[in-house]
Amino acid sequence: MSTEKPSRAAYHREHQARAEAEAQRLLARKAELQGRWLPWVAQELYQLNPPEFANMVRRELQRFS
Repeated sequence: MSTEKPSRAAYHREHQARAEAEAQRLLARKAELQGRWLPWVAQELYQLNPPEFANMVRRELQRFS
């Protein structure tokens, strides 16, 4: 049984759709939360694991904005 970590590219391919969906979920709350949105998003991102996935969601948020 291999314990090798998947390559970064493989990880991104595997989780891209989930990262996009998560970013869309976060953006959907922007109008509702208005000025409270940014701290709320920061907290949501902080809770995402692993950190590589949280970074993917951050990039998607930037891309969608």
